[in-house]
Amino acid sequence: MDLLYIFSLIIPQGDGSAIYFQSDYLFQHSSIFLLFSVQKKLMDSIEDGHGGHHELVEETNQSPPPRTFSFMDDYKVPQRKTKVFTVLQTLMLGYQSLGVVYGDIGTSPLYVFSSIRISEPGEKDILGILSLIFWTLTMMGLIKYVFIVLHADDHGEGGTFALYSLLRQHVNFKGKMIIPSTRLGSDFNLKYHSKGSKLQSKAKQFLEENSKAQAVITFIVLLGTCMVIGDGALTPAISVLSAVQGIQSRSSKIKQEHVVFLSVAILVILFLFQRFGTNRVSFSFSPIMVLWFSFTAAIGLYNIIKFYPSIIKALSPHYIFYFFQRNHSKGWELLGAIALCITGAEAMFADLGHFNKRGIQLSYTLVVYPALVLAYSGEAAFLIKNPDKISTAFYSSVPEPIFWPMFLISTLAAVVASQALISASFSIIRQSIALGCFPRVTMIHTSRKHEGQVYSPEVNYFLMFVCILITVGFDGGAEIGNAFGVAVIWVMLITTVLMAVVMLVIWDTNIILVGIFLSVYVSIEGVYMSSLLNKLAHGGWVPFAISAFFLVITLSWTYGRSKKREYEDGKKMTKQELNQLVEASTRVPGVCIFCTDLINGIPPIIRHYVQHVSTLRQITVFVTVRTLPVRTVLPEERFIIAKLGPKGVYRCLVQYGYMDQHRMDGEEYVTSIVGVIKEIAENAEEIEMLDSASLKGAIFVLGRVILKASNKNGSLRRWVINNLYRFLQKNFRSNVATLRIPPSKSLQVGMLYEI
Repeated sequence: MDLLYIFSLIIPQGDGSAIYFQSDYLFQHSSIFLLFSVQKKLMDSIEDGHGGHHELVEETNQSPPPRTFSFMDDYKVPQRKTKVFTVLQTLMLGYQSLGVVYGDIGTSPLYVFSSIRISEPGEKDILGILSLIFWTLTMMGLIKYVFIVLHADDHGEGGTFALYSLLRQHVNFKGKMIIPSTRLGSDFNLKYHSKGSKLQSKAKQFLEENSKAQAVITFIVLLGTCMVIGDGALTPAISVLSAVQGIQSRSSKIKQEHVVFLSVAILVILFLFQRFGTNRVSFSFSPIMVLWFSFTAAIGLYNIIKFYPSIIKALSPHYIFYFFQRNHSKGWELLGAIALCITGAEAMFADLGHFNKRGIQLSYTLVVYPALVLAYSGEAAFLIKNPDKISTAFYSSVPEPIFWPMFLISTLAAVVASQALISASFSIIRQSIALGCFPRVTMIHTSRKHEGQVYSPEVNYFLMFVCILITVGFDGGAEIGNAFGVAVIWVMLITTVLMAVVMLVIWDTNIILVGIFLSVYVSIEGVYMSSLLNKLAHGGWVPFAISAFFLVITLSWTYGRSKKREYEDGKKMTKQELNQLVEASTRVPGVCIFCTDLINGIPPIIRHYVQHVSTLRQITVFVTVRTLPVRTVLPEERFIIAKLGPKGVYRCLVQYGYMDQHRMDGEEYVTSIVGVIKEIAENAEEIEMLDSASLKGAIFVLGRVILKASNKNGSLRRWVINNLYRFLQKNFRSNVATLRIPPSKSLQVGMLYEI
């Protein structure tokens, strides 16, 4: 958990009451990062506790709110500007996206036809299947995701969390939400809060007043993101297996255990390669995908000309009617296999933060979509003349002279296919951590140019372990194919529902168009989903099991964090209490750097610390760290300092860029903080006190909080807090794990929060 995750602002209302807004996400989450111009204003705005809030709300004659010790007055939030890419940058990012985003959907011709279990398929069967594939790729891949969903990015970030982020910026989510609210009073002055139609206002009002609807939206967002990760563990396994199994179509001597062993070896290499970052991976993989799309399109065109030139007639949707008329319920069951042609579409949206919207749209429309249509059409043309080859459709349709070069390219492309969901998993976990609904894991930024490109060793090796376990456990059998794609269709359905809400509440789209969008795509995805449910007993349970694993972690962590936040909000120290505590303490020479994650107010652990040691250093600085969406922060902008009132007690906000090392070791760190404090010193006596204290050395105090659920909670809540949350807190990275603090000068203070 980052040190800025709990960042509240109390805004006075006309009746003298106050509304709490959790705004850490506003600063932390990459999908709604603002580019701040941080200015040092008059520090007395912090002294009066509400001096700078007049710009957020109307003035009132009521008594002012309690002192908050907030840094909010030191920031000005400018109108956000979307980054503009040049044509060359857009083309380059589009090229790179071929190596990351489209591996999954691009290599689907390897296994779609071979996954369709139909005996003696006739010409109309093949034409009907091709028509289903074509219209699925067109309606869901091209129209829904490329032309509609990608426009719902949250300042460059994609995925279900991005849609949720957009809603949270426009709809005031109230109640005890597990994800902190990001709404500020000043947001109404921003462009996206301009008044819309009457229908839009009613829809927004309904969501703001209906806590159950808000809870449902929050839950399905968490469920959808966990399902993407669940499918991410299956994509590498089936992609690599499908490619390697091509050897068996040419040699009966190759046994299944050989295929499994080779697949595992390739998977290990793939995951070990992730540490080099998305940028290097995409540049390495993009040439492979260019070769793949070129070869599959050329082979498809060759097969169309050689076997069935009139295959283009399958583009007419009436062949879909003939297919179901001929196969009845069997045709409905086969939809589960046909759905595999679109499983990579969600990765286009989830991986948006790694690339550029225009680049992804161009690469799919001009390269991926035409190549896929030609590849599937070529396979269908071949199968019309060779229906007995459907179980090995892809490799059997490859001309003999280029089989081995194509096998090599397809194996490499299958490796690339795994990259889309792996990268998406990194992005999703990163967004979850920024939202405060997932335990902190290591996040390494792998690009100095693109803030969204990250790598997590823990997530990477977990996915590797699961992929190998699935590959070996199912022995490369049909169960992996049954498991694949089941969860992603659910994610697509969730995206459709969230998109309809975004269209209505944010885009102010005509209700008729929203209804058409919702009815069309809920119908299509609902039919596919109902067919895929048949796979649950035959391996389809695997992605749900993985999703449930991550969902338990997510819900447990967010519930625990919400209870911790409630406790700290209720137990924060007041101005009067802080003054009394400092006056009653013995002041000893030196500097104390107390790391805290509560920027608005003094957390109760500080009271706990002072009451037990009965002393305070001559200079005590409460430090909070945050990471900005910039590559690096200049040294002169690193520290924001303010006085807290009592003599020698200060607050310090330490800012880092995502490529900066969070170093607190070395004498120069303390010297830098003291130097910035001197800039706001009121007299020579204060400067002399600062110099004297710094010569005596510094100590770093770190707070560690343990939650304990009291008996007033139900048995399930007690078990979640006392067991699950505490386990996650103990075994995942702490909130100060990224800080390089000298061990010989650090002191950890623990406190039990009984909730």
